[in-house]
Order: sequence, then structure tokens, then C-alpha cells
Amino acid sequence: MPIIKSAKKRVKTAEKAAIRNSKTKRALKGALKIFAKKASPKSHSAAQSNIDKALKKGIVHKNKAARLKKQLAARAKAEGVKHTGAKKAAPAKKPVAAKASSKKVAAKKTVAKKAPVKKATPKKK
Repeated sequence: MPIIKSAKKRVKTAEKAAIRNSKTKRALKGALKIFAKKASPKSHSAAQSNIDKALKKGIVHKNKAARLKKQLAARAKAEGVKHTGAKKAAPAKKPVAAKASSKKVAAKKTVAKKAPVKKATPKKK
């Protein structure tokens, strides 16, 4: 058991991280099993998403994640599953708010900075 306060805190945070990592690993394994059992676009998307999450959290190495995604894609192709991909919604335009004040903001002029001039010093022999 640690004696130092910072070491005690480190033990607590390590336990929390271990729990969080195990949940992510379990979700990844479950998603891969679901896709293997019944291949569908939804399960394919979920499995890819879980691989990406595990990679982002540093639980899976980037090469392993790439390998898993490649195997997933190959299995999906063999099963005839078409992955439609995530559709991004068009960003909503923000309404232009009416200006509260009638003051005009003047644009600031940029001034070129001059390099400092070096003074010539006589050389000592």
C-alpha cells in the first residue's frame, strides 16, 4: 500500500482507467461478435465505430485497429453488406443578428516592424 499522497491518488486513478478501458474493450469485442453473427450495415457501422473509439483512447494500437477494420471490410464484402457510411448533415446557418449599436468599427492598419539597427563597435586587439 502506498504511503505518499500522490501515489495513493495514482492508485485510484489507475483503477478508474482500468475499469474504463475494460468497458471499451468489452464493447469492441461485443460489436465484433455481433457483426460476425449477423452481418448488417448497422452492425458493421457499430463495429467500425468501436474500433475507432478504442484507437482514440489508446487501448488498441493503430496497426491492430487498421488490421481489424480491414478484416471487417473483407468480411462485409464477402457477406455482401454495403456500408453506406456516416451521412454528415449540412451545417445549419447561423442567423445574422442585428447590430445593437450603430458605431462603426474602424479597421486597424498593420504597421511593418523595422529591424533594430546594430551599432558598429570598434574591434579590440
